[in-house]
Amino acid sequence: MMYRTLSVLLCAAAAQGFGSRPARLASKAPMRMSIGWNSHEAINQAPPSLVKGTDEEGGMRQRFEKLCREAQDSICKAIEEVDGEAKFTEDAWVRESGGGGISRVLRKGKVFEKAGCNLSVVYGTMPQEALAAATERGVDRAKGMKPGERVPFFACGLSSVMHPRNPFAPTMHFNYRYFETDGGVWWFGGGTDITPSYLNEDDMKHFHGTYKDVCDKHDPEYYQKFKKWADEYFYIPHRNETRGLGGIFFDDQNDRDQEKHFAFSKDCLAAVVPAYAPIVEAHKDDEYTQQNKEWQQMRRGRYVEFNLVYDRGTVFGLKTGGRIESILMSLPETAQWEYNFKPEEGTPEAEITKVFQTPRDWL
Repeated sequence: MMYRTLSVLLCAAAAQGFGSRPARLASKAPMRMSIGWNSHEAINQAPPSLVKGTDEEGGMRQRFEKLCREAQDSICKAIEEVDGEAKFTEDAWVRESGGGGISRVLRKGKVFEKAGCNLSVVYGTMPQEALAAATERGVDRAKGMKPGERVPFFACGLSSVMHPRNPFAPTMHFNYRYFETDGGVWWFGGGTDITPSYLNEDDMKHFHGTYKDVCDKHDPEYYQKFKKWADEYFYIPHRNETRGLGGIFFDDQNDRDQEKHFAFSKDCLAAVVPAYAPIVEAHKDDEYTQQNKEWQQMRRGRYVEFNLVYDRGTVFGLKTGGRIESILMSLPETAQWEYNFKPEEGTPEAEITKVFQTPRDWL
């Protein structure tokens, strides 16, 4: 699935940084609102709203930011409880052109080697080609704009990646976002996906079942549609395999009442902890061997390959002056590449590799 419209913008924005163009290029166009590598200013504490003054009171911009900030608080609290030792550190930042973000990272925990949960609020202008890169194929979000005219936009999103220590506890990622242009075009996107190193079918049934319940509450066709989209997006062409075992993904969603899309995003965010935390709790203390750990490291290598080569949010952020620390937050602290490694037939490593090569249904 060519995953995100806004993943581009908001994986670049939230878990991965967001931008419009490098500062050195923006300097050639004075008086234009743009985002660059040095346009992020650290602050001691984030203001009550990073959207204040850009939206009517109670508008979708403010409401979506509030939703993301509340979810960031509750998810980080839950992950700290699962870890039992480490705490998230927080840094906040703003941009001169407007917006900013709150980045939270937990490192070297008892359960989690690294976990991050980033909020980003961005508004400014962007080139039409950058918007096209951020959008699903065939979707024109700059309709009506003159050739070469920059597109005024607003974007808000929350993104997260969790990397546990134990090879039998899977990595999890989510990103939920709202985007609009000053021309009145708006849409929602998001998704939650899981990346295990070893196959546990009960875990996959729990994870996918949790999100199917959420999807069914809103539309009986959502789960199959969004699961397929996730399987297609998190694909590594040069390996002929998926990054993980999927989940759901949706993008360019504006085909029904805005409130319905907002409610779906809200329920998806609320499902992150119940879908993921019980799996980590079940495996955080599993015994494992050095071979298990090395396999986890190799699978993390695949995670890095996908994020740096194919993930549109990461690539967009790197090319357009996003905040580097937020962009690279998604990467694991350790990974490994072994030349021409092929798991031995009949092993657990070979078993899950076959599933990476041929996505399957879990329910």
